[in-house]
Amino acid sequence: MSVKEQILARLDEQRGSYLSGEDIAESCGLTRSAVWKTIKSLQKEGYLIHAITNKGYCLSKETDVLSLPGIRKYLSSNTQMLSIKVQKMVSSTNEMIRQKAAEGTEEGYVVVAGEQTGGRGRFGRSFYSPTDTGIYMSVLLRPQFAAERGVRITTAAAVAVCEAIEELSKEEPQIKWVNDIYVNGKKVCGILTEASMGLESQTLESVVLGIGINVYQPEDGFPEEIKDRAGAIFMTRQMDMKNRLAAAVLNRFFPYYGRLHQENFMEEYKSRSLVIGNKILVLLQTGGVPATALDLDDDCHLKVRYEDGKEEYLYSGEISIRV
Repeated sequence: MSVKEQILARLDEQRGSYLSGEDIAESCGLTRSAVWKTIKSLQKEGYLIHAITNKGYCLSKETDVLSLPGIRKYLSSNTQMLSIKVQKMVSSTNEMIRQKAAEGTEEGYVVVAGEQTGGRGRFGRSFYSPTDTGIYMSVLLRPQFAAERGVRITTAAAVAVCEAIEELSKEEPQIKWVNDIYVNGKKVCGILTEASMGLESQTLESVVLGIGINVYQPEDGFPEEIKDRAGAIFMTRQMDMKNRLAAAVLNRFFPYYGRLHQENFMEEYKSRSLVIGNKILVLLQTGGVPATALDLDDDCHLKVRYEDGKEEYLYSGEISIRV
C-alpha cells in the first residue's frame, strides 16, 4: 500500500475516534512530519479528517470517499484476491481495462474511479460521470466459453447490481432490457460489456465489464438532456456508502460469474424486469416501432409483439417504455 493508503487504513480502523500523530507515524513507519503532510493531502482530496492539537487526527464518520482500504474492508473472502486500483479521476475505466487486457493482465483486475472525463455508454454515447457522486468501475474478465454466451456476463452483472442496491438501501431496483438499472422510474446504473474474441476459436479472449452507478444526485442536478430519465439511489449522503456499494457489487457478481456455465440467471433477471408486459418502442434508425414486451429467453433475447401481430426476438438494440 502507498503511504496515503496506510494512513487512511489506520484512520479508518478508528473512524470517529482520534489517533495521535505519533501513533500513526509509529504504526506506519513514518515521521510525524510525513503524517502531517499526508493528512493535508487527504483533506484536499475530500476526506473529512479533523485535526486537534494534543489530540491527533480523526476520520469523520460522515466521510464517503472511494478508497482501496475502504473497499477492501467490505470485500468477502471470494473477492479479497481481486487486484483493485482506485483513482480519483480517469478518462474512462473501460479504456484502462482494455489496455490492461492488451498487456496480458490476468482476470480479476478492477479499476474504480470517482469521476470520468471520457466515460462512454452503449452506441458510443457519452456517459455522465461527475465527481464525488457516483461509482465508475470496470472489471477485466477472461471467460472460457463461446462468444454467444457472453450476454450471461451482462445478465449476472445486472442482477448483482440490483442485489447490492437492495442490500444497502430500501429501494427495489428494476432492469430495463438489456443493461440499465432503474430505481423509482429513473436510471441509476448503466452496464457496458465489451468483448475481444478469437477469430478462429470463436471464444471470448477477454471481456471488459463496465458499471456506472449514480449514488447521489449531482449538486447542480443532471444535465438538461438526461434530467428527465436520470436518477440516484440516495437523496442524502450515507456513511462510507460508495465503498460499501462498490464492494457489494463485486461480492455479488463474482459468485455468479464463477457459475456461469451451469447456472441460469434469467429467473432472477426476469423477476426484476421493467419491460415484460409493458408497451414499448423498438428504436430503429427510422424511428420507434410500437410493440409489447412479452418475455425473455435464456440468452436474454427479448420477445416482442408488434401492433400487426407479428412476434420476434430482439437479439440486440434499444427500446424505450411507452408511458
